[in-house]
Amino acid sequence: SGNLLTPSRPGSFAGPIPGVDAAVFNEQGQPVTGEVGELVIRQPYLGMTLGFWKDPARYLETYWSRWPDVWVHGDWALIDADGLWYILGRSDDTIKVAGKRVGPAEVEAAALDGTDVAEAAAVGVPDPLKGQSVVVFAVARPDADPGPIPSAVSRSVERSLGKPFKPAAVHVIPRLPKTRNGKILRRVIRNVFVGDPPGDLSSIDDMASLDAIRELGRPG
Repeated sequence: SGNLLTPSRPGSFAGPIPGVDAAVFNEQGQPVTGEVGELVIRQPYLGMTLGFWKDPARYLETYWSRWPDVWVHGDWALIDADGLWYILGRSDDTIKVAGKRVGPAEVEAAALDGTDVAEAAAVGVPDPLKGQSVVVFAVARPDADPGPIPSAVSRSVERSLGKPFKPAAVHVIPRLPKTRNGKILRRVIRNVFVGDPPGDLSSIDDMASLDAIRELGRPG
């Protein structure tokens, strides 16, 4: 593994470099191939993050709390039948609806497809029947009528991803919370919407961008 001469496919890589004991675990903490799971590291290696500045408890909770002596990287990964590896996005952002997983980027791409949406953020919120349901926050294009956007986004997502991932709600807001580097703060959006503590806001570009989400509150 990790050999640059090994044949690969688009989006794949040959595996971890020598000395890194990486694996893909299922929800039971067992190594798997041929299915999506958590990317983990089973032995320490040079270059591994040793901690968070002045916050050791958060470091342990983030990386070491799920399985004993196993580092959980926070990404979905897949090892195929030929031993090729794929990184499939952040596991802490992934939305799981009735046992089916979808990445927020997939929902957001569908929300923009053929609609008057300039940008969107998709999050998973608790659902008593399905575990989670999809909620989309959309920013309308300049001069667009925001009225038809929720129904247009719902149709587009359902058409692209299937009925299970049709949004439970689509909210049009003035702007999305982002970092100063332009990264959408999905976890902050979700937490503010459902009434949980927002988490670290030190990198947010505009605190006022949370106001509209806070006013919407959790859907009843």
